[in-house]
Amino acid sequence: MARAKYRSSDVDLMARMMRAEAEGEGKQGMLYVGNVIVNRLVANCSDFEGLRTVPQVIYQVQGGNYSFEAVQKGNMFYQRARESERRLAKQNLDFWRQHPAKYALWYFNPYAPCPPTWYGQPFAGQFKNHCYYEPAAGTCDGVYSG
Repeated sequence: MARAKYRSSDVDLMARMMRAEAEGEGKQGMLYVGNVIVNRLVANCSDFEGLRTVPQVIYQVQGGNYSFEAVQKGNMFYQRARESERRLAKQNLDFWRQHPAKYALWYFNPYAPCPPTWYGQPFAGQFKNHCYYEPAAGTCDGVYSG
């Protein structure tokens, strides 16, 4: 059973975002970004309450900006999805989860060492340039069951 309901267009959109955010970190890095996207979709808590579709996650606006920087700044996001990234996105939507992004809802590239917390959320781990953060204990149980 898939982790989340999705359509073919969702796979394309997610693949484009994974590539735009993490192509420089290879397939593994793109899979971690995909984990965060699916986690936000299934968590239904915190900043991600009420998100029900992949487009709602990708195009979510917080504090006047898109949650994913690539939507507003990345021309790579607006290129067609390639089959290799489509396969990765489908893996994430169907089953794939792995540390450090297994339960992560946030990630960023600090261009410095990863801080131990980010907006009060504990550090889960790092892959190449991205730091991943899980929800604080007891604040978002949906991410652990989805």
